[in-house]
Amino acid sequence: LTSAEAGEAAAQGVHAACPECRTIVLPVADGGEGMLDVLLAASNGKRITVRAHDSLMQPCDASYGISGDGNTAFVEMAAISGLPLVPIEQRNPMLTTTFGTGELIKDALNKGCRNFIIGIGGSATNDAGLGMLQALGFRFLDKSGHTLGTGGQIMEAVANIDTSGIHPALRETHFMVACDVANPFYGPDGAAYIFAQQKGADSNMVQRLDEGMQSLAEVIKKTTGKDITNYPGAGAAGGMGGGLLAFFNAELKPGTELLLKAIDFSEKIKGADLIITGEGKADRQTAMGKVPYGILKEAQKEHIPVIVLALSLIHISEPTRHLRIS
Repeated sequence: LTSAEAGEAAAQGVHAACPECRTIVLPVADGGEGMLDVLLAASNGKRITVRAHDSLMQPCDASYGISGDGNTAFVEMAAISGLPLVPIEQRNPMLTTTFGTGELIKDALNKGCRNFIIGIGGSATNDAGLGMLQALGFRFLDKSGHTLGTGGQIMEAVANIDTSGIHPALRETHFMVACDVANPFYGPDGAAYIFAQQKGADSNMVQRLDEGMQSLAEVIKKTTGKDITNYPGAGAAGGMGGGLLAFFNAELKPGTELLLKAIDFSEKIKGADLIITGEGKADRQTAMGKVPYGILKEAQKEHIPVIVLALSLIHISEPTRHLRIS
């Protein structure tokens, strides 16, 4: 279900039990699926559909948005490089690439957009954004100077980065990233160990990907002077957060916080007696910036109780005891 569909279903249930109750449905996203719809509605923007490549480099149609004033592009990574777009038997973060996300950015740059809000939740990839950068003119070279291909598998082989052919507009463009988690680039809590398995990686792949990200972080530091290793959110979307941070000087913002501000959530909930929100699976990642946690924080300011509906519930760790799961 989309956020809007789930909200409408909850509202119908409330009215069935309490017909006189007044309900308001507010679609919310955290930077993953649904972000584009929320931002288009908030900015009176328009949807742009282009031909691009999915995470397996197959051509397909994908959409992004441009704000009503024409200045800001909204790119939802999940719309072209998303996990649900890849059949389960083909999920493999060693092979999947963010190239298509870069193609959407490139199209928006060519249309004159110089401000971007990029939602990086729901990805099928663990290539640290290298594919996205390749679509925008970056070249990644091995020790012999050969240009590397695509996918998470290339990270361990990157020795040098050629920026001579990058899109010229990137130097005057500002990127704000809606980031749904605060994980570091690599390590036990990094991109590979926390997220790669759900994208199709086995234990050997997870280790290779993590080692590749360690190696890549050193090359990035040598090239840009930036150490992205422990920056909160650098490990989001298989390291996409780190790639955007390192090469575009992007601002990484909690996705839920950014989206809630866009829809003026704090004002719209004033006077409410109860807030119902939801998530497919509620687990320890819920407290790492996911929608229910962001909503809980806003609700607490107004002393409004919150109920979380989830398809599955996994053990909630100590820091999230105050998030009561129903």
